[in-house]
Amino acid sequence: MGTVKRGWTRSDIFSCIAGPVADIIRLAAKINLWGWGMSEQGRRLAMTQWDVFSSRALEGNSLAVFSDARGLSDAEMQAVAREMNLSETTFILPRDKAVEQERGVRVRIFTVQEELPFAGHPTLGTAFALRGASGAEKVTLDLNVGKVPVQFEEADGQPAFGEMKQVDPVFGMQHDRDSVARATGLRVEDFDPALPIETVSTGLPFTVTPLRSLAVMRDLRVDMHRASEYLEKTKGKFFYFVARETVDPAARLHARMFFYNGEDPATGSAAGCTAAWMVAHGVAESDQRVLIEQGVEMGRLSRIFVRAARDGNRVVNVRVGGNAVEVMRGEVFL
Repeated sequence: MGTVKRGWTRSDIFSCIAGPVADIIRLAAKINLWGWGMSEQGRRLAMTQWDVFSSRALEGNSLAVFSDARGLSDAEMQAVAREMNLSETTFILPRDKAVEQERGVRVRIFTVQEELPFAGHPTLGTAFALRGASGAEKVTLDLNVGKVPVQFEEADGQPAFGEMKQVDPVFGMQHDRDSVARATGLRVEDFDPALPIETVSTGLPFTVTPLRSLAVMRDLRVDMHRASEYLEKTKGKFFYFVARETVDPAARLHARMFFYNGEDPATGSAAGCTAAWMVAHGVAESDQRVLIEQGVEMGRLSRIFVRAARDGNRVVNVRVGGNAVEVMRGEVFL
């Protein structure tokens, strides 16, 4: 058998090996036993997976974060997000440090079906990924909706807490309960009669829909086809169902959200809209941090902390926060 030198290719190695040993090595290479081929073809994309709005693994809302998506086309990002099959996947596009200091870290957000200008749990989870072990007090993301800063808080013996500042809310239409009942398959008596159904946007418009009890929330079955038709006509993206009755006595609202990929364990963008809605309608005081619980029915408890401030007759300074924990690291081969 000849001498095998460092840096040789498989062909070089095979030329030095004869007999049964060479046959075994060729078979191992053919079935990719040693990972040959993966390093020789295409690209390797590093990724981490995070459970967001929870400090415990296997709770909250999962998020895949790709740390360097430079060179990926829009179609490739969409295909990778579809492969991840999570509520959202984010792609970080590193650029010059001076630009990032001024404008933030460029990040794009994709669901399995489309790119979003903004979403809450991807923003928070990506900020945690970018912060890593640096101990940074603030990370700013440059999203399609603009700059979104995430401020971090540390307390002895407690996991890090991140809080994003969302864009100021835009209040849309208030909805007729009969129309929403027809659109969702609910009964009129299922809605909370004391609070309005209202569309609010802090970067993505949600129709905040208050229901009267936990029992209604637990039995919630939404006609997604009719709901989508109604939302398209009324300029809402999704319904965000909330109830003042909660599982955790410390929570202010219990929430659920359904979309084309099923039920969402945590919806930070909708929670921001709801923070503004709560302050506008007296469910929370100005600048009071309150808890929204979500994902309970899925076994993916999410704890979303929200607050907003009143400035005269305007609601401003919407903030949404929580924890995030890294649960996976890997690579995707393209």
